[in-house]
Amino acid sequence: MTDALAGFGPVLVIAPHPDDEVLGVGGTMARLSDAGAELHVAIVTTGRAPRFASEQVAAVRAEAKAAHDALGVTETHYLDCPAAELGEYAHTELNAAISAVVGNVAPRTIFAPHPGDIHLDHQLSFLSALVASRPHQQAYPTQIFAYETLSETNWNAPYLTPGFLPNMFIDISDSLQRKLDAFAMFESQQKPPPHERSVASLTALATLRGATVHRRAAEGFVTIRMVV
Repeated sequence: MTDALAGFGPVLVIAPHPDDEVLGVGGTMARLSDAGAELHVAIVTTGRAPRFASEQVAAVRAEAKAAHDALGVTETHYLDCPAAELGEYAHTELNAAISAVVGNVAPRTIFAPHPGDIHLDHQLSFLSALVASRPHQQAYPTQIFAYETLSETNWNAPYLTPGFLPNMFIDISDSLQRKLDAFAMFESQQKPPPHERSVASLTALATLRGATVHRRAAEGFVTIRMVV
């Protein structure tokens, strides 16, 4: 049977930092690659000295490569904007960086971080993704979904910032373990439960999202735009 996700490709997952894509879209990414969809990940930021040591940056990139290989990512794009400093970075430069990768990949589907995330890098990456996807262009993404990132989406201010209310669910019952294995490859990002950045917490969230739609496991998304 053909996986319905095969028609989503080419797909671009926009991750403000390495591991955001696995936290929010890892199970879906595994399904997409298994379905034969062309799958790209854009890592928006890179750590810069003195805030981040070069050895730390190299280690995280190696972890990301292992995780992406395990999930079947076609290509990983590093945009090299400054990590944890997008608030001081020229927004025109961020727009240009994300617009360039959108233009090169020509995705049909984009998964972007949720605008209500507490991390400013996530908020600005979402806004630039929408700028890059404006429909007055000759070609533009016809599907845009926002994903949730444990440790960012769940710490927003209720009623003051946009809440994550998923209205699209992707069954990851058969790909949850691959997501968990891929996240485990980010050894530098692991925390013991009940911290959100733990395999146990990711499992709990997948179980909750799955129960919402009577599945063993799922990832939830907010539909931003669909053009059929």
